Amino acid sequence: EEAMAEATALRENEAKAYATSKAEYDANIGAITKAVAALEKGATGSFLQTKTAQVLRNLASDGKVDLLDADRQDLVAFLEQGSDYAPQSGAITGILKQLGDEMSKDLSDVTATEESSVKTYEELMAAKEKEVAALS
Repeated sequence: EEAMAEATALRENEAKAYATSKAEYDANIGAITKAVAALEKGATGSFLQTKTAQVLRNLASDGKVDLLDADRQDLVAFLEQGSDYAPQSGAITGILKQLGDEMSKDLSDVTATEESSVKTYEELMAAKEKEVAALS
């Protein structure tokens, strides 16, 4: 029963970590999707004044995402300087689409890991419950 309690505590911590990661990925992917749509419509100026643009600024600046340094610099400069920035918004759109694709893949990987952890936990609990029942 002690092993069951430990496994449950561990599973709860894993579930919390997954929920946090998923929420972060969902927010970032949503921001990227909105940014790409705005840039493709040519609404760069108004987009840069939104909360979505701020999310992207934070995302590009915090170093947590896997971007080439040149792409990161271009993206940050664009988000800070806007449509006057030298690289065309098409290049920025490409960077954002690539980033969105990578984040979607990462979210898929994190979700698969979570699903595997849930399955393993359920199997362990079923086995431990049989063990406890046999000893009772």
